[in-house]
Amino acid sequence: MDSARSDGQASSYVALKILVAGGFGVGKTTMVGAVSEIRPLRTEEPLSEAGRSVDDTASVNRKRTTTVALDYGRITIREGLALYLFGTPGQDRFWFLWDELAQGALGAVVLADTRRLEDSFAAVDYFEHRDIPFIVAVNSFDGARRYRCEEVEQALDLDPGTPVVLCDARERASGKEVLIAVVEHASRRHKERRAQRAQSG
Repeated sequence: MDSARSDGQASSYVALKILVAGGFGVGKTTMVGAVSEIRPLRTEEPLSEAGRSVDDTASVNRKRTTTVALDYGRITIREGLALYLFGTPGQDRFWFLWDELAQGALGAVVLADTRRLEDSFAAVDYFEHRDIPFIVAVNSFDGARRYRCEEVEQALDLDPGTPVVLCDARERASGKEVLIAVVEHASRRHKERRAQRAQSG
């Protein structure tokens, strides 16, 4: 997509779609809000007693709200490159929305909490089965035990070459580094696929 510059020369502008996914209460809304240069769109609603019988809130008992559709934000990585961020809902009952949100996505970030890594399996499986490039970003919660990236990779049984990075979803600079990492990883994957198709064709 090209846009006109004030000096009359054409400049290249690229807008990419990135998903921010993961389990319930892992920090998706926090990350999108921390990095977005526009006021983020949030679809959070208070947790209700009816929802508590459906959603597993035992490990996030201080959480008072939940995303019921999506989070949306935008960040400019560099001149001419903007990322449009779509945070997915974490509860199982909202998974029907994921297919819609995933359409046209370059790649995804799977946020993980080392205190409950098992909550990441569903998102990892989702992107692996749909062949959507993703990275795992371990959100460093206060008081959580620290693990090496290699340990997280083994625990999640990730496909070879899937990056694992550490982050703090509350900090803009940290979130931006995560997004740069997913763009670089997804770009490499897409180039490899094009090369493979060219060779087989």
